[in-house]
Amino acid sequence: MSELGIDMNDRSLGAERRGGQVTPVIGLALALIATSAALALLGQEQARPLILALLALLSVVGVFSLFALSIGLMRFGEGARDDLTPNVLDAIDTGALVTDKAGRILLANDAYLSLTGANGHDVPSVERVFSGTGQSAEQVHRLAQAAATGEPHHEDIALDRDGVGRLFFRVDVAPLQAKGKKRGNSLWQIRDVTHDRRRQERTFVELQSAIDDLDHAPVGFVSIDREGGVRSMNATLAQWLGRDLSETLGGDVSANALVAGGVTHLLKAPDANAESRTTTQMLDVDLIRADGRVMPVRLLHKVTVSTAGEVLPSRTVVMDRGRGSGDTEPLRAAEVRFARFFNNTPLGIATLDKSGTIGRTNATFMRILPEISSANSRTTIPDLVSDTSEEELDAVIARCLEGHADISPVDVHPTEDTDRTIRLFLSPVQDRDDEAAIVYALDVTEQKALEQQIVQGSKLQAVGQLAAGIAHDFNNILTGIIGFSDILVSQHQPTDPSYSSIVQIKQNAHRAASLVRQLMAFSRQQTLRPKTLYLNDMLGDLAVLLRRLLEAGIEIRAERGRDLWAVKADLTQLEQVIINLAVNARDAMPDGGRLTISTANVAEQEARSLDNALLPPADYVRIQVADTGTGIPEEIREKIFDPFFSTKDVGKGTGLGLSTVYGIIKQTGGYVFVDSETGQGTTFSIYLPRHIEAEITTPATDATAPAQPAKDLTGDGTVLLVEDEFSIRTFATQALKARGYTVLAAETGAEALELIDAHDGEVDVVVSDVVMPEMDGPTLLKELRKRTPDIKILFMSGYAEDAFKKNLDPDATFDFLPKPFNLPELAEAVKRLMDGEGG
Repeated sequence: MSELGIDMNDRSLGAERRGGQVTPVIGLALALIATSAALALLGQEQARPLILALLALLSVVGVFSLFALSIGLMRFGEGARDDLTPNVLDAIDTGALVTDKAGRILLANDAYLSLTGANGHDVPSVERVFSGTGQSAEQVHRLAQAAATGEPHHEDIALDRDGVGRLFFRVDVAPLQAKGKKRGNSLWQIRDVTHDRRRQERTFVELQSAIDDLDHAPVGFVSIDREGGVRSMNATLAQWLGRDLSETLGGDVSANALVAGGVTHLLKAPDANAESRTTTQMLDVDLIRADGRVMPVRLLHKVTVSTAGEVLPSRTVVMDRGRGSGDTEPLRAAEVRFARFFNNTPLGIATLDKSGTIGRTNATFMRILPEISSANSRTTIPDLVSDTSEEELDAVIARCLEGHADISPVDVHPTEDTDRTIRLFLSPVQDRDDEAAIVYALDVTEQKALEQQIVQGSKLQAVGQLAAGIAHDFNNILTGIIGFSDILVSQHQPTDPSYSSIVQIKQNAHRAASLVRQLMAFSRQQTLRPKTLYLNDMLGDLAVLLRRLLEAGIEIRAERGRDLWAVKADLTQLEQVIINLAVNARDAMPDGGRLTISTANVAEQEARSLDNALLPPADYVRIQVADTGTGIPEEIREKIFDPFFSTKDVGKGTGLGLSTVYGIIKQTGGYVFVDSETGQGTTFSIYLPRHIEAEITTPATDATAPAQPAKDLTGDGTVLLVEDEFSIRTFATQALKARGYTVLAAETGAEALELIDAHDGEVDVVVSDVVMPEMDGPTLLKELRKRTPDIKILFMSGYAEDAFKKNLDPDATFDFLPKPFNLPELAEAVKRLMDGEGG
């Protein structure tokens, strides 16, 4: 052991010296005992100077010992420690050096001397050993700093030696901290790691060579993780795909972007309970190049599950199945075509063995039933569907596996998403032992939704046609009642006892007419008077009315969209829609709440993003009426637009409110949808088509536009009245004669033509019903225009004008008077035509 102040060439001697340090102590003790005995034998006078001399000597020795201890020349216990520490350090084959806190060398073992080439008298410090390049100086400085602060640290230092080359050393420093002390000595260890570094370099070169071999192999390679991300890809596959290899190394490339039809079918893991935790599949797919073209390939796809149940990234070999040469070319081409058909078809395809277990599947099948990707390798079709579908499906599959071909398709619902509907078609296979049946799967969720909408629409249309027919006949009756009531009112004074009864009859007739208008609105047969509207202006006026109409505890908010587009609608009917929805919202908030009416533009792109099959992509203006009420339960949500359906108590609603809303919006060309959650509130969304005004408009008479009432309703001229309803014909004849007109009354269109011929066409105005036996109103108009091209005609009907206008020429002119009407309205319409203000 090399130690400062000890001859390093005589290590055994140093050991003997350390081992014999007890003998002087014993000798010194014996000498003191002998001196004490000799002094005791002498007389007191003789012994006093000797005792004083002995005490002086011991004092000098004591002072010297204290001084030696204070400056470190003397230590207690060094002999025992030196016996153990050098032996331990010498047993270590790593170079070891002990320094104190000042950096002085205390101990150095043989391995350190051998590594540094030092002799026994000059032990170099670590700084001296590795002094050289600037880089090693920085590393040694960091080691010294760590030793000074009492922190462990290590560095790998390169050292160039003549004749040997570059050597590598691992240098560690760690504190030898005594208990209770802040910082003590430091232990330095030096290991020659040249052999390990050279072995690592060789391994790195071999690894680089292996990677280069894999990159330039004649087949492609790709690794796909459980989430479908590409973990790695070789250069051959990247070249086939026309991609830069560096783009695929970051883990951001999705395998779905590389494989036509997606990679869901590649991610199926082996059954965790199976004997083998590895599955290997051979799959024929089409890869998508960077330029969008496809490349047919064959995959050898291997997936492994770890002992912890984790699905490890795949190891997939990719072989080009493109056009080649040789005798196998026809077979190869057939395989390519089949693989393309199988994997890219919009139908999901899977095979079943004799036990009903799913075998091979294409990508579409995995997308339609993604639950199969998380199932085990013994999965059957019933395992993937809900319990409501399982019983019927079991019977169908059993029949197919028995070889029956007349298998009807069955609709099922997946376990993870019961709102979706999957239609399965099964076909038996007789010529293969590993395949007993083929299952074709088609997602018909949207089709089912459309079917329900069509059924609902057909039901509403049938009820609407019935309602329109009833309303038409009822309008005829009400027209007679109202008309005769007007005649009676004009013939009686308010003081007559019967006057109030006549007024009551008239008022009830008008109430009945209002109910009929709701029926007509539901059946979309009412007469609309559309004009260009800006809904923000309408909401401003309507908000005042709604505040008076709704309860005090309901807060009304109006949120107007900016730069709102124009729409073409009937203002009165649209206001009725908003009022109906607001009243329903009020009834749904008995304890108060908030009613929000908002408007916004919905561009065509946004309409597409709504993912609503019933809303064609176009520009719309949206009105939303949202409340914070009780909401609509899901079981009755589909019935709310049905006629006469109501959730209100008896006597509190007719059931025509929402059906009227639906009819008005549909007749306007718009769409209405409802979104509700029980206890959270309801939102009605109305989409009206955007209306763009023509830059140049040609003035024309609008038969549906309201006109200012004439001040004087009397006149002269000949009116031909054509009406098959006796009461209306009688009332209208009396009313027009009372206004000064000559009236020719006809029950049918044929009779009207005879009358006009008999009077040589001397008829100023024709007032005709639309729906009549033998000849309807539009046919009568055509015949009249043949005789008298400029004759003026006024149609009156309980149906909407659009219901019969399509049967006329586009340039046909006429006026229209909707039933029921009263005496002033009839007289006013005839007066306008007589004055040349109508068609």
